[in-house]
Amino acid sequence: MWIGRPLITRTLHLRYFTQSSAAVLLQEPEVPPTYLEGLPKPDPKYAEIIRAIPRVTSGKNISAKERKVGRVPSIVFEQEDGQHGGNKRLISVQNNQIKKLVNHLGRSFFLSRLFDLEVRPDLDSEEVIEKIRVLPRSLHLHAGTDAVLNVTFIRAPSHALLKVEVPLLFRGEDVSPGLKKGAYLNIIKRTVKYLCPADVIPPYIDVDLSEMDVGQKLVMGDLKVHPTLKLIQSKDEPVCKIMGSRVSEQQKKSK
Repeated sequence: MWIGRPLITRTLHLRYFTQSSAAVLLQEPEVPPTYLEGLPKPDPKYAEIIRAIPRVTSGKNISAKERKVGRVPSIVFEQEDGQHGGNKRLISVQNNQIKKLVNHLGRSFFLSRLFDLEVRPDLDSEEVIEKIRVLPRSLHLHAGTDAVLNVTFIRAPSHALLKVEVPLLFRGEDVSPGLKKGAYLNIIKRTVKYLCPADVIPPYIDVDLSEMDVGQKLVMGDLKVHPTLKLIQSKDEPVCKIMGSRVSEQQKKSK
């Protein structure tokens, strides 16, 4: 039980929460990977602790009641292979907190950032039942209002390997030779999927356009990332291309 006070209850709870991650933890490298100079690192400005409370049951009626009182029904999956969750824990988080983080970071950036999650008997309580590190796995928003309907987290112990859709950040448009000639940027991919060690998940990947001319393209294999990241998609899959046809078409129409 989440809120059980007896020592034996707490002991059983901790075992239940960490058992399915044991195989991953046994394979820890001798030297944990760290963020490298020159590559994006998480902004400490958004290093916020997400508060959560235990939730005993699930279902549409329960979820509706949680949302009515300002909470978001959520799940924490135990990390197994970076994609498929193991044992799941039912929790609820604060709607206002999740909404603020998503608005500040953007949806893709929220889903590629690690957070500390504290489970408490009550959201206003100072007692912490358990503190874990998690990665948001999915975020369900209302189609009409963008209200947060539910969030799924996956447990991210140190050295776990997680599949992450890392957002791309395009830079150098102002100095790109092709764009300065009047061409336009055709963005084909806005995220790229990597298998990442939990300790070095990039908040985003820089895409340098500063030397790209008309007709040139960048593929996934061109992206500069931490050497421990494993690209899941094809390295030849295009990310973006500088296109010049729009300029010529506009000139034809103006004649």
